[in-house]
Amino acid sequence: MILVGELSLWVALLMAAWTTTVSFSGGLQGRLDLVKSGERAMYATFGFTLLASIGLWVALFTHDFSLKFVASFTSANLPKAYTFTAFWAGQAGSMLFWALILTLYAAIAVFANRHSNRAMMPYVTGTLGVVSLFFLMTMAFGANPYERLDWVPPDGRGMNPQLQNPGMAAHPPMLYLGLVATAVPFAFAVGALITRQLDAQWLGAVRRWALLSWFFLTIGIVLGMWWAYVELGWAGYWAWDAVENSSFLPWLTITAFLHSIMIQEKRGMLRKWNVTLVVLSFLLTILGTFITRSGVIESVHAFAQSPVGNWFLGFLIVATALTAYLVSTRLNDLQAKAELESMVSREAAFLYNNLVLIGICFATLWGTLFPILSEWVKGDKITVGPPFFNAVNGPLGLLLLALTGIGPLIAWRRASVSNLQRQFTWPVAAGGAVFGGLFALGMRDAYALISYLLAGFVFGTIIQEFVKGIGARRRMYREGLVSASLRLVARNRRRYGGYIVHFGVVVLFCAFAGLMFKKDITATLKTGESVKATDAYGHEWVFTSQGLSSFEQLNRKVLAVTLDVTRDGQRMGLLSSEKRQHVNSQGEPTFEPSTEVGILESPKQDVYMVFTGAIDRDTAAIHINFNPLVWWVWFGGIVMAFGGLIVMWPQAQRAERESGYVAQIPMGRESAMAGAGA
Repeated sequence: MILVGELSLWVALLMAAWTTTVSFSGGLQGRLDLVKSGERAMYATFGFTLLASIGLWVALFTHDFSLKFVASFTSANLPKAYTFTAFWAGQAGSMLFWALILTLYAAIAVFANRHSNRAMMPYVTGTLGVVSLFFLMTMAFGANPYERLDWVPPDGRGMNPQLQNPGMAAHPPMLYLGLVATAVPFAFAVGALITRQLDAQWLGAVRRWALLSWFFLTIGIVLGMWWAYVELGWAGYWAWDAVENSSFLPWLTITAFLHSIMIQEKRGMLRKWNVTLVVLSFLLTILGTFITRSGVIESVHAFAQSPVGNWFLGFLIVATALTAYLVSTRLNDLQAKAELESMVSREAAFLYNNLVLIGICFATLWGTLFPILSEWVKGDKITVGPPFFNAVNGPLGLLLLALTGIGPLIAWRRASVSNLQRQFTWPVAAGGAVFGGLFALGMRDAYALISYLLAGFVFGTIIQEFVKGIGARRRMYREGLVSASLRLVARNRRRYGGYIVHFGVVVLFCAFAGLMFKKDITATLKTGESVKATDAYGHEWVFTSQGLSSFEQLNRKVLAVTLDVTRDGQRMGLLSSEKRQHVNSQGEPTFEPSTEVGILESPKQDVYMVFTGAIDRDTAAIHINFNPLVWWVWFGGIVMAFGGLIVMWPQAQRAERESGYVAQIPMGRESAMAGAGA
């Protein structure tokens, strides 16, 4: 099977080349036979890429250490679960995994449109063929997972200990599913630009794909934050690392697209925005892939330097040039069918929302690229750290949060003074009440107070919209509260699913503000010794060392320290942190020792303990952090993903008896967003 997989990789390469050639030829010549041949070749490309992937998985599970990839990222004693995830632990395997998802998406997109969008489909198929061909060529000639070693080692090196974590088993696949999905809207945008079919039809074909990309990126980013928090031992979950930013950038542009798509559907506006955002999302994905695979940055979850980076840089330059040419030559076809009538309108709010999202995107991109650019220009790498990102993106994030609440309250076309007074009264009161309550309780941090004020305002907006919608249903259909709530969401999934996403955003901002009040202590404890600390809530904590212990487990040797924890005299349980030395099947160390943190988790705050080292056989050095509201970061991410899933779910057919209710929805209170976003 391994040999079949290796041969299938090359056949998949040939099939992708055939797809590209005959699809574009069929479209230009108007030959249906070539178009059909290209589509069948796209299915074949996926089939052979799947065989190539199965072959590598067989090599991983049979421990075929003659393959360089298998020997580099697995060992005979690696747990089976991580043997499976080793597929994407290294450069070559992750490239094959990327190609597998890409060809799967391409085959689905081609099959789903076999009876629709026929004029642009040859170019859509051809563009997907080009992208697939590029990834397969890069893998076959630059990072081949089937590369053989000159000699077969008795055992492999094993997987990086920091990757042996459930978060890294799920985080990369979710990100890949989201990042790769940007290729499909990009292909439709290219097809629409070539055929000049730039009305709302192409948007209908890409909207669900953009939602799919946003959904998986959201899950992947949150899982990555969780992994960084529980695995890296720095008591944080977002450091504006270049690899983190590489997934955040396309998430921002896709979020902007999902907001502005509504304006084109309803008013025929922002047509240039939408094409540009779709293209930019894909190009940012390629840029992020270049950053993480070229070796130009250092990160725990970046890949080592390799010639693959040059391939991606070349592809990025060519793709940018070609799409810029297509967009610039179609500007007349992208003229808006309506003009902005007022700066105080729903359309204007969406435009402001997009400007803020792009502002955050540009600031993040500049901060990410600045070390690379400074090294190219001056020869010295000047690092841009979290202070820069927080200083620029912090205020922009608060402005974005405010717009999240403002947008749904403003009418389409032009808002009247009476409408604004009626719509804003309760949300503003809710924000003021939150601000006043927290200030009265003693909160004085300006960033936190503004965050909670805006969060209260947005939450008031969401509640008001749900109350009005549920009330209308109950009056019209005599439904109960629960039934009316469920049916309201089911019949208006884009609108109310979007509000659920917005609620998740509110929760996240509240959680982010909580870290303004984190505290920490450092101590050195012998067995039986204690250390006291007071958290931001005024609780007194006592940590008593239970001593050091050493043992062997699975593929590692462990040295652990355990603390007995009490809060205000009440016992809270035991808290342990470990130093792990991973070994191969011969007992030889494979990597530098890693740290496993201990966390006492609660919705109010996390007690986060790191074992920094053993002073002697009876003494441990520890670092303890009190991190408020971290639990709500994970909850907010789940809520956002759930809201996105509601928006993505196929819209239920409205019953005829509800047509009167639908018709009575005021124009100014239709969906607050096209899909999902911040």
